[in-house]
Amino acid sequence: MRGFEIAGALALAWLCSPSFAQGSAQETATADSGTAAPYSAELFAKLPLINGPKLSPDGQNILFSTQTGGRTFVATRSVTDGKLHSIPLAERLDLNWYRWAGNNRLLISVSQTVRYFDVEARRSYLLTADTASMKPVFIGRDYQGLEGDDLIYVDPEGEWALLSLQRTPYVGPTVYRVTLADGKMEAVQNPYGDIWEWFADNRGVVRMGMSFARDSWTLHYREGDSGGFRKLATIRYDDKEQKGLIEAIRVISGSDQGYVLSAKETGRYALYRYNYATQTIGELVFGNPDHDISDYDLNEDGTPSAVYYTDERRRVHWFDPAQQQIQEAIDKALGARHGSLVSRSRDGRVKIIHVGGPNDPGSYYLFDEALGKMDVFARTNEALSPARLSPSRYVSYKARDGLTIHANLTLPKGREAKGLPLVILPHGGPYGIRDDLRYDAEVQFLASRGYAVLQPNFRGSGGYGEAHAKAGEGAIGRQMQDDLDDGMDWLVEQGMVDAARVCVVGASYGGYAALWAVTLNPERYRCAASFAGVTDWDRILKYDARFFSRSGLRRWRSTIQGDSSFDMDSVSPLKQASRLTRPVLIAQGQEDTVVPPQQAAAYVHALKSAGKPHEFVSYEKEGHGFDDPANLADWLKKLEAFLAKHNPA
Repeated sequence: MRGFEIAGALALAWLCSPSFAQGSAQETATADSGTAAPYSAELFAKLPLINGPKLSPDGQNILFSTQTGGRTFVATRSVTDGKLHSIPLAERLDLNWYRWAGNNRLLISVSQTVRYFDVEARRSYLLTADTASMKPVFIGRDYQGLEGDDLIYVDPEGEWALLSLQRTPYVGPTVYRVTLADGKMEAVQNPYGDIWEWFADNRGVVRMGMSFARDSWTLHYREGDSGGFRKLATIRYDDKEQKGLIEAIRVISGSDQGYVLSAKETGRYALYRYNYATQTIGELVFGNPDHDISDYDLNEDGTPSAVYYTDERRRVHWFDPAQQQIQEAIDKALGARHGSLVSRSRDGRVKIIHVGGPNDPGSYYLFDEALGKMDVFARTNEALSPARLSPSRYVSYKARDGLTIHANLTLPKGREAKGLPLVILPHGGPYGIRDDLRYDAEVQFLASRGYAVLQPNFRGSGGYGEAHAKAGEGAIGRQMQDDLDDGMDWLVEQGMVDAARVCVVGASYGGYAALWAVTLNPERYRCAASFAGVTDWDRILKYDARFFSRSGLRRWRSTIQGDSSFDMDSVSPLKQASRLTRPVLIAQGQEDTVVPPQQAAAYVHALKSAGKPHEFVSYEKEGHGFDDPANLADWLKKLEAFLAKHNPA
């Protein structure tokens, strides 16, 4: 214990030292008196060297993904000697996620487009690989339906795992115990009644299942590791108090006790103790007065180790006082920069921390408490100097109905905050998603070209509690748009923005919001740019039907439409194309399975037929985002030229 106290004291002293607070010379290099030319689109689009680093349980190796030569690799790197081992993924496979299973084995989820029951769909697979050989082996390939990576438990030592597989759409899933060394599978839970989702306790015993009906879901529970499941209370989908059960089921081995995220008491999700047998919410474990708790971790003994939430940036709260003290020291030392926990060893003594900020792509640090030091092992984009990028701040304003809207505001570096041209950049989703103060290449690119950038967390955005979320239901094309307009008005009232020099840019839902903004309120906006934006709500809801049950689709339609008598055509850019008077830029990935290319194609055809001003660019091998940095750079350059033409900075 004494050794840990000494190491902890050394770490705290170092974290609070000027060298850490200020960062390296490279990270804080100053621009040449603000006269340097802005960075090129290619530099903003540059891929990071590594993505999503994860520490092995013993803290001795780092697992990450990387891209080179157009191929994706999953790789490991030794902390002690830096040795690298990698697995190249076949070109037909897309990487979904990866994780450690013990210290010497990897689990990797991949997917590809296949024909399934005469329908084109995405099928996911689970691979395992021993770190000694790095040879991937498919798990359960002959047993699965579309979802082959529904992992419900992994043995801490990495010897086995529980995998839930549904062979056809008509039979419920079976849970298999998979021996990870050879891929052998043994059924431990056969399909049971109408259960479609399975959950295990913290020792790998299947204890719960979930079934779904038209307007409700039911939790099925058993106290031990054998016998049948009894139905607990059936809960309606619109019961917001119980929503956290679906999102955060954790039951403790050998008991009926566990934890749940609930908004019942305060309207904001907090962590509570929970009795699964009686469905009784117990004492509050941790909550934040202003923001939802988004997730939590448990120690191996079933006690909480950490909770996560986002205010202006992502936060972690540790239940171990020593860990929390170190976290607070990191936050204090960094000042304007952010230190975000990325991964940690099983004992928590070794951590990967990403240090960055809105104007800093950041670096990954390896923090070893035993040694009392923190070293950089990778930079996200070493070509960009934070001193030449634009700082962002977290702001708030009132919508016209009194709702508080929080937003990120980025002002162009070196320009007076007065009468600036503005780009409103709404996020995708739209529900449950939000922007926070982290580096965003598109934001910084636009700011470097002289634009103020506002990212509103309009109603329906996640993390602000149930009232904010519910205010977004039935608000697409209506109050959600008002929130963008009201953000513009607030900036104009502050004198920071010129009301006659505003455009809207976005992707996915944000792309829809951009197109609808210039259609609905052309007197406000000079232009709009959309990547993968929805243009026809009825068509997208019909497309979404393939991913939902009938009841799920009804709920999704109700969330978007609100009043069942509301005509979604009245807020669809495609159906209102004749109203468009402002120029629009439309871009679409032709392999997009979220917002299919037909959404853009139909809209472009309607604009051509009506003689409306527009530009269109197609990216043949992109999906619902950019994987190829050359394509991202091309989009940024086209966006720059479009804005320079219609709303010059």
